[in-house]
Amino acid sequence: MKTRGFEVLSSYQDQDIKLPQRQTHASAGYDLAAAADVTVPSIWQLNLVRLFRMIRNGHQLYEPDYRKANQAVKPTLIPTGLKAYMPDDEVLIIANRSSNTFRRHFTLPNGIGVVDADYYNNASNEGSVGVQVINYGVCPLHIKKGERIAQGIFMKYLRTDQDEPVDRERLSGFGSTNKA
Repeated sequence: MKTRGFEVLSSYQDQDIKLPQRQTHASAGYDLAAAADVTVPSIWQLNLVRLFRMIRNGHQLYEPDYRKANQAVKPTLIPTGLKAYMPDDEVLIIANRSSNTFRRHFTLPNGIGVVDADYYNNASNEGSVGVQVINYGVCPLHIKKGERIAQGIFMKYLRTDQDEPVDRERLSGFGSTNKA
């Protein structure tokens, strides 16, 4: 009987996607790799400096300025070609690799990613696990297919004494918990 693990998405079946592995016997995380070549733009090359200067100098900003600012700091989603299954009382935490911030200047903008058990095989995207990143280095970052970009850690979580059963099911995919 399967308890927890990773599977390759149906759309990536013939694309040589390898299941994540721990790198040492005491590693908590399973290294997640990019399923495709991806270029992560530097936030400094996307009009961010100009917008900071405008704000600092008290210039009036308009809707196009706000759109440019939001686009400049929008994370890049790197596909892994994977989905994860686990018991209902577990979660897959997506964490940055320690070398990413120190050597490569990219990070997960929300600190961690959370993949809930009911995300697996959802109707909208089959439970596709992606890694959101922001490149705060000065040069674009070129991620190659197969390059390790993050780590996934399966964890149990606890419920409060006041936890009430929820009769909603996940209806959507990435970044949403639909509230009916």
